[in-house]
This record gives sequence, C-alpha cells and structure tokens, in this order.
Amino acid sequence: MGQKVNPISFRLQVHKNWDSRWFAGKKEFATWLAEDIRLREHVEARFAARPTISRVEIERSANLITITIHTAKAGVVIGRGGAGVTELKSELEKIASLPIRINIEEVKRPDMSAKLVAENIAHQLERRSNFRRATKMAAQNTMNAGAKGVRIQVAGRLNNAEMARREKVLLGSVPLHTLRADVDFHTARAKTPAGIIGVKVWIYKGERSD
Repeated sequence: MGQKVNPISFRLQVHKNWDSRWFAGKKEFATWLAEDIRLREHVEARFAARPTISRVEIERSANLITITIHTAKAGVVIGRGGAGVTELKSELEKIASLPIRINIEEVKRPDMSAKLVAENIAHQLERRSNFRRATKMAAQNTMNAGAKGVRIQVAGRLNNAEMARREKVLLGSVPLHTLRADVDFHTARAKTPAGIIGVKVWIYKGERSD
C-alpha cells in the first residue's frame, strides 16, 4: 500500500488554510475542538436533504464565534426575510459557549467544489442511479465549469454486485505531488440497500502563484 495523504492537509499554509481558525491553551483546546465538530455537524444536518453546503469556516475571538457558511444556494440557507439564518443562529448558540455571528457566502461555481460534487454523486447513487452515468456526468460538468482536471473514484457493491470493487473516472490531469497545484478533495458516503458506497473526488483548478 502506498502512503495516502489528504491533498488539502498536504497543502496547508502553502495556499490552503484551516477551516477552524483560533488559538487555545491546553485546557480549552479539546472543548473547543468538540464544539466546532458539533457546530459543523448541526449545519450539515440541517441542510442534508440536498447537497448545498460547500464549506463551514469557524473563527473565534475573545467574545465571539464567527461562522462563515459557503453554500451553492444562499436563498435556502437565509430563508424568507432572513428567518432561516435567525433560526439557525439560535440553534447554534445552544451548542456554542459564546455568541455567534453567521456570514453566508455563495459559491458561484458549484461544479468546482469537490464536496458538492461528491455529495451530489452520493445522492444520485442513493436514488439508485447508474454509477457510471453519475460519475461521467459529474466529471464532464466539472470540466465544463473550468477545471484543469478531475478524478472521481467510487468503491463498494456497485449496481448491487455480489463483489465490491473500485471504479474511477479521470479527465484532464490531477497532479497530487505538486504543492503549487490547487487541488480540491472531498469524500462522501452513499447508503444504498446493498451497503455503503464510498465516493472520492479530486478537482485540479490550476497552479497557484501566491
């Protein structure tokens, strides 16, 4: 087996950043980390019906937690007249130890977000779509959106087969060892009657000069 490294953690502080940004001492670290996980899980669970959340960033200051939600459908998160955000804020403040401020940022090109692409494929597989059709369409849509390369891998009992196997689709190029390459990566799970099917998506967006 080769050594597998997450493409995003591999590029941290080169041109990627942490999704949680704060500093804590030994006493607070475990508590704040567990709190961040619960906050993220709550946001994801609230909009789990359709893949809309691309990323959730959390920043902490002395007396405030700022949560930035990157979403493909800002209107769904904000709700009518801002009611959705107000309700979400009150729910999150029951979990958090500090007051919360929520920022909503819209993802202009959802097909360039590895998380949204992976969750969309998983959603289709749960509705019993053919895995080849789902992966090829997703890969083509990503390339049409402006990606330099995309790699999609699905593994499990595909199409209810007796034996689990792994299949992949690769369009363009996806350089995994080039640190200046801007590679987005995410995984998702499709819960089907035959068992869980794992989905992995790599999207190469070009080289970064910064």
